[in-house]
Amino acid sequence: MDSSPFNTLPQETIHLIFCQLPLRQIAVAKCVCKAFYFALSSQSFLHLLRAQSRPLSLLALKPSHRHACPHPTLHTFDPELGRWLRFSLAFLPFSALHPITSARGLLYLWAVEQGSKNSLSQKALVVCNPLTCQYTILPQLGSAWSRHGSVLAGSLDVVIVLSELAVLYYSEKSNPGSGGNLGSNPVKNWLKFSSNLPSKPRSAVLISDFILTLCDLGTPWRSQWAMFKAKIVDLEKSMQWVRLKKTEWGETFDILKRPRLVKSGNDEKVYMVGGLKSSYALQSSCTSILILRLDLETLEWEEATRMPTEMYLCFAESSKFKVFGGGGRVCFSAKRVGRLALWEDNDDRKNGWMWIDGVPGSGDGFFRGMMLDARVDVVP
Repeated sequence: MDSSPFNTLPQETIHLIFCQLPLRQIAVAKCVCKAFYFALSSQSFLHLLRAQSRPLSLLALKPSHRHACPHPTLHTFDPELGRWLRFSLAFLPFSALHPITSARGLLYLWAVEQGSKNSLSQKALVVCNPLTCQYTILPQLGSAWSRHGSVLAGSLDVVIVLSELAVLYYSEKSNPGSGGNLGSNPVKNWLKFSSNLPSKPRSAVLISDFILTLCDLGTPWRSQWAMFKAKIVDLEKSMQWVRLKKTEWGETFDILKRPRLVKSGNDEKVYMVGGLKSSYALQSSCTSILILRLDLETLEWEEATRMPTEMYLCFAESSKFKVFGGGGRVCFSAKRVGRLALWEDNDDRKNGWMWIDGVPGSGDGFFRGMMLDARVDVVP
């Protein structure tokens, strides 16, 4: 690029040319060369872009814990373009970066301070915008939370770390119990509450101003799944959980093996995903992967879809599979499959199912991830 005419153009001209492109095309251009990357990452260009860009819905992968990368990169897949995009995380002055969740265009990561000899005691929870290369560090947490806590973030600018025994709450805008009045009683440190759950929370999701989670109330030999709900504004000294159930649900939880919750495209519904059992026997096999949709107002279930037979045959040999997603998309991975299966809750796409090939990185095939609505108009 040193001899390219591109380098002779004024910076303002370059910015005016590229700001006419959609955000996804700009993300692709940043991967072409260093000159494009630095030109399209400058604060002056991002300022121009903020007024006209729309969020870019991407599927982001979590890196494998077994394979440390010397050049930290966030690998994302754009379902609209059908291609993989890379975002460098080298602007973060940390090592051992592990993305865990996202919300409102921001990425949340566990990180270790560079130069630290004791990685367990120096874990930090970092929030960044991978498009603008801005970041902030949340107040320090104990190392145990990075191993045993589930991090939840949502639209109310709150961060929650949930475990079986306790809940940590953080927000710079309002205090829980203030009726959701943002701007009053700002919380500048973590607040700790008893979780009061009957067992370890599974696949907890933060939807609007409440948390949904699954708990196994059964025995080591037979699972008995139940769903619990708690409102954030009701936090006092402990979480006030309410078990969601209706007589009409019948055996809804019994037909699924290893059910997991996934956020839908809005705050009115949630997905529950699991293997569809062939019978109620203790060690029954599965015939497909089923996605149910729950209306959170009426508490009525409906079948959203089930994985096509030819696709499920690739997953049938694995005893377990990973599921993640959000924003109306659900993604699946399993050992020895070598690619991802994606379902999109969209009537415009036939059946809504597709394969995602060319998954970057290495590992055992158990890819984990999240949906990231990348945008330039949010500041950590």
